[in-house]
Formats: sequence, C-alpha cells, structure tokens
Amino acid sequence: MAEIKFDQALKDLEKLVEDMEGEELSLEDGLKKYEKGMKLSRICLEKLDRAEKKIEILKQPVGEVPETEPFAGSENS
Repeated sequence: MAEIKFDQALKDLEKLVEDMEGEELSLEDGLKKYEKGMKLSRICLEKLDRAEKKIEILKQPVGEVPETEPFAGSENS
C-alpha cells in the first residue's frame, strides 16, 4: 500500500470529523471512525515531526552543534 501524503491524511481527517459531527452513528460505526481518525492523526503528527527535524538539520551551521528553538506553532511557546 502506498504511503499517504500529509495533505491527503489531513483532508481525510477533516472529512471524518465533519461526518462524525453531522451524523448519528451506532457505537460500532463511531468506534470505526474514531479508530480511523486516530490513525490519520498519528500519520499527520509523524509527518510534522519529521518535517520539524529536517528543518532543524537544515538550520544547523556546518560543523557546529545544532541550535534548536521551539516551533512557533508549538504549545510550549
């Protein structure tokens, strides 16, 4: 199975949330959608984490210890 791209995972997650908010679901259907949403959420978080690490590497001056700073969108800022 091909790896899903971030944009597609996010779009699918947003659609899933809309569906869950707009429908009255059975417990089984709700759990299936919740599980799928959690998987999509993990995919997005992993891709964002990899992108952040790549940016930190790219910011690193050659031959120096990497400098990191909190991501502007993080909750720790």
